[in-house]
Amino acid sequence: MQQQSGTLFTISAPSGAGKTSLVRALVDAEPSLQVSVSHTTRPIRPGETHGVNYHFCDRPAFEGMLEKNAFLEYAEVFGNLYGTSQHFVEEQLASDADVMLEIDWQGARQVKRLLPQTCSIFVLPPCEEALRERLSQRGQDDLDTIERRMAAAVSECRTMWKPIIW
Repeated sequence: MQQQSGTLFTISAPSGAGKTSLVRALVDAEPSLQVSVSHTTRPIRPGETHGVNYHFCDRPAFEGMLEKNAFLEYAEVFGNLYGTSQHFVEEQLASDADVMLEIDWQGARQVKRLLPQTCSIFVLPPCEEALRERLSQRGQDDLDTIERRMAAAVSECRTMWKPIIW
């Protein structure tokens, strides 16, 4: 990784905890903040736009980028691959821009190991019941998927914040 001038921030949270809303509010408050658009192999959802929400690609294309070391970090989450463009982050930081990564906790840990000066933020949902309600109200997932996301959320919160008990 090149010398950086800007500040790198990671925002991570369990599914449904509100990280996208938080990032949107931060960008509204500070328009000069650059948000990295992740690559993913997951299908596009209604209302999403390629290149705005994610760079959507198939698994072979993603794996090809992995082979070329194109990602600063990557993780597999619920069977889909997600990764952050190393080139974009390096370019923005070198130009003295502050960069926000909205990523999974696994990726946030990878970034922190590579760039210890990164400001890492882990967003906690208010409680288990509120998170379940948010996931249900999104209308994106069936009950089995919501249960998998809930189990993952409990595990992530315990991993990231040992003293939290739901």
